Amino acid sequence: MATTEEIRSDLAEIVNEVAGIPADDVQMDKSFVDDLDVDSLSMVEVVVAAEEKFDVKIPDDEVKNLKTVGDAVAFIERAQNG
Repeated sequence: MATTEEIRSDLAEIVNEVAGIPADDVQMDKSFVDDLDVDSLSMVEVVVAAEEKFDVKIPDDEVKNLKTVGDAVAFIERAQNG
């Protein structure tokens, strides 16, 4: 099972690939929209890639609650732990 830091790091790689944000900038306290300039279309791509990478399902109604990188990491951890 992945650690919090492994999930954050993998998520950072996804954000880098999708939005061109340097992976080092993708930290737990960063807001996807306000700090990382991830728009709604890119966020959908990030979610789809994260679902594939982490083998989890992120329901559409949950995506709006994933405001920060930390929110997304916590959701993925909960989803993996079932």
